[in-house]
Amino acid sequence: MTGVPASAAGGSSGARRAAAGAAAAASTAAPGKVAGTAAARSADGGAPAAGPGASSGGRHGGTAGAAAADEAVPGGDAGLDAQDEGKTPRGAKIAAAAVNQASVWNIANLLTMLRLVLVPAFVALMLADGGYDPAWRSLAWAAFAIAMITDLFDGHLARTYNLVTDFGKIADPIADKAIMGAALICLSALGDLPWWVTGIILGRELGVTLLRFWVIRYGVIPASRGGKLKTLTQGVAVGMYVLALTGWLATLRWWVMAAAVVLTVVTGLDYVKQAIVLRRQGIAERKAALEEKEA
Repeated sequence: MTGVPASAAGGSSGARRAAAGAAAAASTAAPGKVAGTAAARSADGGAPAAGPGASSGGRHGGTAGAAAADEAVPGGDAGLDAQDEGKTPRGAKIAAAAVNQASVWNIANLLTMLRLVLVPAFVALMLADGGYDPAWRSLAWAAFAIAMITDLFDGHLARTYNLVTDFGKIADPIADKAIMGAALICLSALGDLPWWVTGIILGRELGVTLLRFWVIRYGVIPASRGGKLKTLTQGVAVGMYVLALTGWLATLRWWVMAAAVVLTVVTGLDYVKQAIVLRRQGIAERKAALEEKEA
């Protein structure tokens, strides 16, 4: 009986073990994971490598290949992150929209409401006891001063903290014109201020309001520095007339009112110019948009 050489038997046994290790590596690694398969092959032209090293190489290669495959899968974490870049989640958009919708009962609107309530209170104090009592005039001045101070803060608060509402857009200018108009009319009715001064100031305010509505479809006329200075000067001048001043203070208030009238006229003409320019630009832009759409 011819014996099988030990080397051949060992080689056959080693080959079987190497084949088993390669099969285990193949079952662990996904198709296309070349690293695990390559590690299980020897350098003699593709024969399986003998011994436990082949199995170890297959496991290591399979693990590396699986990691590479996970990175390449579009549905993995990296793919989701890449797909989410540049996109705002739907929930975030809804939350942002809810934040932008400011409540009507915010601090800016409450100050505007306070100013509206102060108008009839100011008139009652101004005309109390015939309208010439210094004590009542002082109380009327206090109501007027509070109204003017709130006018300085409510708009700033609304813009700074995103509290702009449709109510505020309508009520704020009404409150401004109401308190100033009430003070001017009372002063003229009492003979403290000429009616032509009241006519110029109120005519300018009414004209600017109509101009804003005239060009509102084309844009908004921004408040200029001259307009803010005009408002401040008017407030100081009217406040000085509300108080029962005499002597050099009475002379000073005349000059302050004269400056207020000049600023009223100059800024009014500037608003007219801005309104005309804004309307022309708006018409030209609409015309260009229509021509582009038709083309």
